[in-house]
Amino acid sequence: KRNTIIMNAYSTLLRYIRTLAEQDEYVKTITTGEDIDLNKGNLFPLFNIDITEATFTSTATISFSLNIQCLDIREINNENVNDKFYLNDNSTDNFNSTLTCLNALWVKMYRDFAKNNITASESPTLQQITYSDKNLLDGWDMTFDVEMPISETNLCFWIT
Repeated sequence: KRNTIIMNAYSTLLRYIRTLAEQDEYVKTITTGEDIDLNKGNLFPLFNIDITEATFTSTATISFSLNIQCLDIREINNENVNDKFYLNDNSTDNFNSTLTCLNALWVKMYRDFAKNNITASESPTLQQITYSDKNLLDGWDMTFDVEMPISETNLCFWIT
């Protein structure tokens, strides 16, 4: 029974974040795991959820480390442009849009966590991703920790 409860915490957290991402009109594809963008059929922007570590913090809680990426495909303009600041692509737009998406997700999660006895890192770390993988992807990787009770928790019911 205890293993089922712990597994539910992992699954519940993963499904909850996915549900929030599905509510964002900007996001076109949601994936999970370390292998981002191996599927050539993905539509962009892409949102990836990766729960990378788990730690038993006490007999009543479990801590998860998460990496969430939001990426969009870089479009390069082949015309000669003299603007050296913005270059010939949409990278600035990609960085802005993906950062906005992650911020909106973070604010919703943080409020929900506070209401439901779940502790999250107060300041997630964000790292810029430039020209990732084969599709020339730009965006951000957000890293944070969540500590939640090892009990029957259903985050999906929080979404309004």
